[in-house]
Order: sequence, then structure tokens, then C-alpha cells
Amino acid sequence: MGHFLSKNGYGLKKKTRKLRKKKRRRNCFLQGPCMLCFIVHGSSGTLEDDWPFESGCAAAVSKLAERYVTLNSPEECAKFLLSPVWEGQGRNLLSAVPTKLIGPPALFCEYSEMVCKRKCADLQRCSPRKQPRCAFPGPMENGEERGDAAAPDSHCLLPSICPLPSSSSSSSSSASEEDGATAGRHSDPGGATTCSSSSCCCQTEASEEIKSTENTDTSHINQLPSSILLKVFSHLSVKERCLAASLVCKYWRDLCLDFQFWKQIDLSGLQQVKDDLLVKIASRRQNVTEINISDCRNVQDHGVCALASNCAGLIKYTAYRCKQLSDVSLSTVAIHCPLLQKVHVGNQDKLTDHALKLLGDHCKELKDVHFGQCYSISDEGLMSLAQGCNKLQRIYMQENKLVTDRSVQAFAEHCPDLQFVGFMGCSVTSQGVIHLTRLQHLSSLDLRHISELNNETVMEVVRKCRNLTSLNLCLNWTINDRCVEIIAKEGRSLKELYLVSCKITDHALIAIGQYSSTIETVDAGWCKEITDQGATQIAKSSKSLRYLGLMRCDKVNEETVERLVLQYPHIVFSTVMQDCKRTLERAYQMGWSPNTSSAS
Repeated sequence: MGHFLSKNGYGLKKKTRKLRKKKRRRNCFLQGPCMLCFIVHGSSGTLEDDWPFESGCAAAVSKLAERYVTLNSPEECAKFLLSPVWEGQGRNLLSAVPTKLIGPPALFCEYSEMVCKRKCADLQRCSPRKQPRCAFPGPMENGEERGDAAAPDSHCLLPSICPLPSSSSSSSSSASEEDGATAGRHSDPGGATTCSSSSCCCQTEASEEIKSTENTDTSHINQLPSSILLKVFSHLSVKERCLAASLVCKYWRDLCLDFQFWKQIDLSGLQQVKDDLLVKIASRRQNVTEINISDCRNVQDHGVCALASNCAGLIKYTAYRCKQLSDVSLSTVAIHCPLLQKVHVGNQDKLTDHALKLLGDHCKELKDVHFGQCYSISDEGLMSLAQGCNKLQRIYMQENKLVTDRSVQAFAEHCPDLQFVGFMGCSVTSQGVIHLTRLQHLSSLDLRHISELNNETVMEVVRKCRNLTSLNLCLNWTINDRCVEIIAKEGRSLKELYLVSCKITDHALIAIGQYSSTIETVDAGWCKEITDQGATQIAKSSKSLRYLGLMRCDKVNEETVERLVLQYPHIVFSTVMQDCKRTLERAYQMGWSPNTSSAS
């Protein structure tokens, strides 16, 4: 009871040290400051100024206060509380307290024996509750008033986070107030209440309500499971994750630092990437399995060596157009990464056979290599690679003038699982290509710009390699109509046939439409002898054709192509005009307009 009538209730939050010392000096025999303490030690001039009591009640309180001041021991205090004076006037004083100042019965605490906690050590003192003050002195929402405190200095002593009573519980609240007043009149005369219990109760209810509100708020993206967010972040590039997503919040930063994002690192095209970044990645992320540093012109051998030395589990290494790198980088990768399966290092002028020999000695799991435009590589390095890496499935060379038929023969003999073979522009002849007939799993063959390639060799390869699906014969002037006819007849699995700048006529296109039921893509661009008849016949007779390239076939009229586009909408015809139209259509779909372009 004393806590609800006290000006400075004991046990509340943030009491100054000076104020607590004053409280300890009070000569109080009850538990904490009570109503009589407030009357005796209060700073107000009169009781009527602070509390809305009747004048007669105030006079009685003053007399009880004067009597209370003269007490000197706990025994005298106990006698005073059990005396007829308190029985007659004190209880009437309690009944005169407004109901709104008395909390519900659950907030009261009865003690069988009331003793002073400052002058008697029988009971341990309760630790003060750290609760914030609030500034809601008057009525609450829904027209109700606080039932816990009405301090004389117009400050509410309950926390501001206490939940407001609902309209459905207003009737029960009023009933509890009446029961509380009745319990105060019929309880032990020495009964008192503690504000700490009520404050703790309200704070617990408030925290539970806040937690329930947070749990029910599912509209925020962070409410999604972390696995879904990781899947979303996986579609972002390294630059987007590091410079955008990771700066949103700490939770996103932790997700962006997840190890799975740093297993596959794509730094291609980032000119700000230098050796120090690769060194940091190597020191912190030893689980890197894929690294792509294509077009990173500022990366040197030191950074690649540091990364390879600390990432023994590296599987894929890609470094296109890194001309500043030498044999040292690829040699270090070969020595420290025995699980390597993919090496794409096209257009590196300084790469030599030494690195290829180390790959053949240490990387037995190698399956995919790309050494296009590495002009210092010769047959010696490729033969060592073929002998050491028997699991190779893809090999691509481009414009490697030092590569001859010996390399083709070595790959055909030692790598039976080859599926993709490309020797574009290399010094390879029909004598080396004929060895490819041993490859039963060959599915894609790139023989562009082979200077000494005859029709018989190509026809033999198509007959023997039954799984061949893509054949590229561009820039080979020896390929004629008869070779194309045999390809159409024998290529039972063939789907793509590229004949750009070959010596073919309309008969080749007519043969493809007549004999092949699998070919879907035919590119006959820059074939000057192709006319309207060949384009019309292949579109009419072929049931599988989906793309026909007629770029710079000058004898094919654009009106004929327009008619074929309308007549065969399932076929894409590629000419200069048709490609321009498709480009404009895609631009319009993306929101481009000529007005905005000219204004910009």
C-alpha cells in the first residue's frame, strides 16, 4: 500500500545515490516508505495540496503521523499498528483512499509479520527493479485511468510499455478494483504492497506482447528462411554482394560472407582487383573451388600463386586475356591444386609447354582445357598433357600455329572420353583429323579454318562418330555440295551444321532438307552461290529446321525472305535486315524509343 501512496516509491528505477541515502536515514519500521512516511517526510505544505482526500480524513492522517513520529523501536511500531487507534482510524483512512489509486488484488502482497528491513535483518531486502519512468499521469486510452499509481508530482511510476487494457476486460478491471479495496480492508493490519512486483508483472506482459508482435510481422524480407535468402543472393555478382547487399544490415552482411558464396569467385573484368585482394581471399577462404580472373589486367603472378598455395581444393581456374601472367602462375596452380578439373587460360602469350607438362604430371582429374591463342604452346606440351590427363573431355585450341597432327593423334589415342575437340586455325591436316574417328563419345567438332582438310576425311569422321551433334566447317573452301550431302545422310544425330564461307550451292541446302530429319541449325552465310531457290526448298522440305543463316548471301532477295518469314514462322531467318528488325523489337520491348534516344 505504501508504494502506491509514496511520493518517491522505493525500489523503482534510476534513483540517485543522494536520494537513496536520504531514504536510508528515515526512521521507518515498515517495509519501504509507506503512506505515513510520505506524510511525515513529504516536502509539500499540506496534505490537501497533493492528494484528493476529504478534510476530515486529512486531519486524522495528521494525528496518526504525529503519533508515528514518536515511535523509537519495532516493538512500539507493532503495538501502534495493533492498537485500537489504528484499528479505528487507520482502516477508515484506507477505505477513504480513492479506488483508482489501488491496483488489482494480484499486486498486493501480504506479510504475516511486518518488520522494518532497515532495522531488522530477518528478511533479505529485495533488489530494486530497473524500470523506466513514464509521463502518463492521467487517464489512459479507452477512457480508463491507471490503477497503479497517481504520484503527487504528476509522474506515473509504471513503465511506459505497459499494455493498455482492452475494452473486453474493462468490466473485469472494475471488479478487480473493488475486490482489491475489500482485500485491503479485511487483510492483516500490517499489510503492505511492493511496486516492484507490479512493475515486473507489467514489464513481462509488455515484453511478451512486443515479441508476439515481432513474431507475427512476416512482411519483412528478413522473416524468410536464411536458405531462401542465400538462394536469392546467389544470383548476385561478387560486386553486387560486396558493395550493395552486404551494406544493408548486419544480417545481410553475415549472409553475404557465407562460405558458399566464396567457393566460386568471379572477378572477371574488375580492373581494381590486384594481388593484395587475392592474398586476402587466400588467407581467409581456403575453401575456394572456382576462381575467374579474366580481363583482370592488374593481377600478377604473385597473387595467383598465393591463392593457389592456400586453396588446394581449387577445381576451376579461368584467366582469359591475362597477358601479364606467365608460366609461374599456371605452374603453381598445377602443383598445389591436384583436384583441378578445368583450366581456361586463352590468350596468354607467355604460357609455354613447361606449365602444360606440370598439369599432366599433377592434375590427373583434368577434364576441360582451353589454350586458344597461346602462341608459345607446341606439340611437346600438348602431348605431355594428353599422356598425363586421360580423363580429358574437352580440348580447344585456336590459332596455335605450333600445334600439328601429332597433338591431334596424341589426344585421340590417350583420351578416349573426349567429347568436344576444337583445333580452329591450327596447323592440322586431314592426316591428323582422321585419328578422331577413334573417339566414340565425340559430340562436338570444331574444324574451322583448317587449310588442308578434304571432303573424304570429313565424311569419314561423320560416319564413324555416331554421337556427333555439332559440326563446324566454316572457312573451309574445299567443302562442297557432295560432302554436305553425305553429312546430311550419315549424320543421324547431327543437329548443328555451320558452313559459313564454304563452296556450296543450292544443292547442298536442298540435300539437307531432303535427307536430314535431325538438323535444326544451318548457317550458310557468305556463300555467294546460294539463291532464293535453295532457301525456299530447305524451308519447305525440312521438318526439323529452326534456324537458317543467310547473312550476306547476295543472291537471296529480301522479298523472298519476308515471304518465308510469314509462311514459316517457326524458322528464324538470319539476314542483315531481319537481324536489324529483331534488334529493334527487343529494344522496344525493353522500353527504348527513338525520342528518348535522340534527346539523350
